[in-house]
Amino acid sequence: MAVDYLVIVVYLAGMLAMGWWGMRRAKSKSEFLVAGRRLGPAMYSGTMAAIVLGGASTIGGVGLGYQYGLSGAWMVFTIGLGLLALSVFFSARIARLKVYTVSEMLDLRYGGRAGVISGLVMWAYTLMLAVTSTIAYATIFDVLFDMNRTLAIVLGGSIVVAYSTLGGMWSITLTDMVQFVVKTIGVLLLLLPIAVVKAGGFSEMKAQLPTEYFDPLGIGGETIFTYVLIYTFGMLIGQDIWQRVFTARGDRTARWGGTIAGTYCLAYAVAGAVIGTAAKVLYPKLASPDDAFATIVKDELPVGVRGLVLAAALAAVMSTSSGALIACATVANNDIWARLRGIVRPEGEQHDEVKGNRAFILLMGLAVIVTAIALNDVVQALTVAYNLLVGGLLVPILGGLLWKRGTAQGALASVAVGGLAVISLMTAYGILANEPVYYGLLASLAAYVAVSLATRPTDAAVLAAWRERLAGRAPEPGTVSETVSEQVPAAQ
Repeated sequence: MAVDYLVIVVYLAGMLAMGWWGMRRAKSKSEFLVAGRRLGPAMYSGTMAAIVLGGASTIGGVGLGYQYGLSGAWMVFTIGLGLLALSVFFSARIARLKVYTVSEMLDLRYGGRAGVISGLVMWAYTLMLAVTSTIAYATIFDVLFDMNRTLAIVLGGSIVVAYSTLGGMWSITLTDMVQFVVKTIGVLLLLLPIAVVKAGGFSEMKAQLPTEYFDPLGIGGETIFTYVLIYTFGMLIGQDIWQRVFTARGDRTARWGGTIAGTYCLAYAVAGAVIGTAAKVLYPKLASPDDAFATIVKDELPVGVRGLVLAAALAAVMSTSSGALIACATVANNDIWARLRGIVRPEGEQHDEVKGNRAFILLMGLAVIVTAIALNDVVQALTVAYNLLVGGLLVPILGGLLWKRGTAQGALASVAVGGLAVISLMTAYGILANEPVYYGLLASLAAYVAVSLATRPTDAAVLAAWRERLAGRAPEPGTVSETVSEQVPAAQ
């Protein structure tokens, strides 16, 4: 195991070094929060794939394959479908808005009255998303070092908080590119073929397992539909995803780079399910499906390769964790704290804004670590996060992009009714029930349409300014450095 330990230690040290390097580039708010909006296709595709494929997609995806066979791919597959839909239909318009948060988009569209409430919902989602990723460190470090759960969460979380605080989105972008490469090599090129060979090949897997393990719909139609509602639609509106779209240097990068990343997610989904199916042949009686990934890595891979694949799992967790953390801090600082204090920052205070956002990443990081230590159930935390996101914000966000008759009052009613409905129904039916997101989404839609039609249309001047931003004709407000950054070659 000494070689495996060395691989992991070198990897973690590299993450911190990337954070230090990114700190030297993040000199303005735009550089710190959205990497100067200058990522080219290669870096954009890699970092987008890295953030959406986290510990749940890797460890959880293999676990679903272990439990359901090939149909266990559907959870990660719907994530890929959501990323494809976002990239093809919405990403160009989102990138042209030149904002930093989803709530800023809602303010632009509806006239500046939806920010704080939507910010609170988005903050709760990003916080819980960061928490679920941080909890996953316990599983990985337990396999690596037989480490205490609390210590594992503190160690993994501290590394992510450190490099995210140092360089913001530039550090996260650089580390995500490394993580994307490590995941591709570790999971797709090494673990996948080795697992299939160890299980005796596909013919032996089919002979050993029930036929439903190879039924593409074996996991159940209702489960697939729920995955689409939660994950496909969740990809369309999450702050962590939008903040990556904001890093694209232009429309084509956002559209085609995201399409490549979405296609990669589809392949990753199938790979995870196949690995899990192979693990079922090798270890038919594991205590938990989520143990499948760690077990097959620990028992079947040679020294050195095992360290790289565990580094891949660690990379998956870190990429999602860091993306959710900066999204949580961005929302907390820009959508909630600044608005509640009534702060209006004059132009030219980029250094102060960098310090403020850096402080919020540190503060939110500490909150995430403490919450992760207190919670045990990753699935419940993730379900709460996505139910709140989809039930509270899907309708007003997509409505604002697609329906010009939507109003600020309709958006606020939609967020409030949808969010409260989801919380109430989770209390009544249980956190893991499907009904909260179904009925919460319907309640949100009904409130949005009814209140919008019952109130005055959005002011023509607001809609005109909105159309200018959507067309990319309006400059990004409040940044002196934007003109300078345009002259710097885009990162490829």
